[in-house]
Amino acid sequence: MSSRSPTPSTPLPLAHVPPALRSEEFQRLALSLPEAEEQDHFGKPSFRVRGKIFATHWVAEEHAVLKLSLEEQDSLVQAQPDVFSVTPWGHQGWTRVELRRVDRTLLEELLVGAWRRVAPKRVVAQWDAGRSGKPAAPPGAPSRTRGRRRAP
Repeated sequence: MSSRSPTPSTPLPLAHVPPALRSEEFQRLALSLPEAEEQDHFGKPSFRVRGKIFATHWVAEEHAVLKLSLEEQDSLVQAQPDVFSVTPWGHQGWTRVELRRVDRTLLEELLVGAWRRVAPKRVVAQWDAGRSGKPAAPPGAPSRTRGRRRAP
């Protein structure tokens, strides 16, 4: 057995290949986010918060489409073109993700980011507070606006 490190012509050991994400797992991850609901979108499952789509799932094709920031989209497509690609709606951040090739931890982060982009600010704040252990602002409490100061 050789102690050489893998070269481009040598396949990587299986430990380095991310496990394929099954459809049920993607659905479970998407629906685990607060107020997320599954709804049909032109024959494909979509995941929404209060009617706004943050992901669609192309089950047979084994890919998903997520609403990313344009900066994330550009960076990921350049870094991993075999995993991420721009969709016809790419100018809005919609990015295809190959579920068989994507790192699971990265996908979870991107899915949460997509959800955050469309979820109401209060829902996001309550979720963040629940994760950090800080109490969330009560419903109906005034929100603070960044960058604005009250006149004296």
